[in-house]
Amino acid sequence: MPVLKTHDHPILIRTRPVLNRVLRFASAVALLGTLSGCQAIVSSPVLSQLRIIDASPDAPGLDIYQNSAALAYNLGFGTITSYVPLDPGTYTISAKSAGSSQVLSSAKGTLVASAQYTVLIGNSAASLQEIILKDQSQAAPSGQISLRFISQATRVSPMDVYLVPAGQKMISVTPLITNLSFSTNTGYLNIPTGTYTIVMVPTGTIPTSTTIATYTGPQVTYNGGSARTVILIDQQLVTTPGLQVITAVDYDSPTATG
Repeated sequence: MPVLKTHDHPILIRTRPVLNRVLRFASAVALLGTLSGCQAIVSSPVLSQLRIIDASPDAPGLDIYQNSAALAYNLGFGTITSYVPLDPGTYTISAKSAGSSQVLSSAKGTLVASAQYTVLIGNSAASLQEIILKDQSQAAPSGQISLRFISQATRVSPMDVYLVPAGQKMISVTPLITNLSFSTNTGYLNIPTGTYTIVMVPTGTIPTSTTIATYTGPQVTYNGGSARTVILIDQQLVTTPGLQVITAVDYDSPTATG
């Protein structure tokens, strides 16, 4: 299959014959932008699912390869791709500077059938890192949601993370996570289903009514059983280092809407 390329938006492509069958029943896989909404997952009991997240604040556009086959072109900072179905197997996933053969990072992993994975590319361009994470592909326990927090913010101090229920203030709740520092992965935390605001302050901060948070997100209602990966990344185009968050959809009930 010929490789597609666009200068405006990176497009994921499929490189194996079995994937062509999947494409007859699903729309072409397109990259989701920063702070994306619902991410559809094309499921099959014989395939693995793989997505890519670019969290490096200063890396160039990235072309992503599965062994020698192209998966995506020209990924930019904060991009979360849709899941791409792949044959189970062991692969080297590499990131090259867009339009070149220069390999900037790579990671090797074994993908098993019916499992979902994230290739997370982060850190500064001079020290680019790449890891392959296994994602939650089933519902959280009844009455709960599953949240995984990963810090890829290179320019801020460690954070305490608060999950503030609707109608409450940060000063009335205890932190969900303390000392979330760069490259930390909390794993999935099961939390009662509800509507929450994510708020972050430097580690050790004792919140008061006048505390100015480093990050305050929107109020989000999480569907019961859902799973999300919340990634801390740097904020660009500011004179003072800042923090922002991107959220990847790992699992939603088949009846949930985005």
